[in-house]
Amino acid sequence: MKDKIITKATDLFLKLGFKSVTMDDIAAEMGISKKTIYKYFGNKEVLIEETVETMHQTIDVAIDNILSQQYNPIRENFEIRKMFKTLFQAADTSPLYQLKKHYPEIHAKVMCKEMEDCSTFLRQNILKGIALGLYREDLNIETVTRFYYTLVFQVNENTISEKETQELELAILEYHTRAIATEKGLAELEKHL
Repeated sequence: MKDKIITKATDLFLKLGFKSVTMDDIAAEMGISKKTIYKYFGNKEVLIEETVETMHQTIDVAIDNILSQQYNPIRENFEIRKMFKTLFQAADTSPLYQLKKHYPEIHAKVMCKEMEDCSTFLRQNILKGIALGLYREDLNIETVTRFYYTLVFQVNENTISEKETQELELAILEYHTRAIATEKGLAELEKHL
């Protein structure tokens, strides 16, 4: 039952927003009592934390699946972007924006994990791109990594509309790739734009 509640809560939070969905809304959607929800989650914040953690795990599995396909690093970035677009297509408002605005403590925890994971992935992606001749060899990997995730997270945290967020993320991905790509990498980028 706990997993079913998390699944339904995730769906509602993404569609309607973390702030606007109540425990009553979740109970009504599931045809259960609010008491049943409170049996598993002490309050709404606990439910949101567990929902966000479940989303994080889902994203990790999806990214691992993409990485296992052994795409070149530029395609890998576009495949990950596509995965995020699909995952959050039901959301009208950026989930990170909502968390930052309404649940700053949960947002802070999420950002620590996300920045660490993002940095690790980007470093690996850049090293792979350099090895394949798609990215320049003279890159300062730490600086490039910080630039990219700073841009992405600033957009996600400060843009209300999920549609606008996704459009800006595509622009950031193109900007990032053009900044670090070799001629071979630019040719690969053009295939994906």
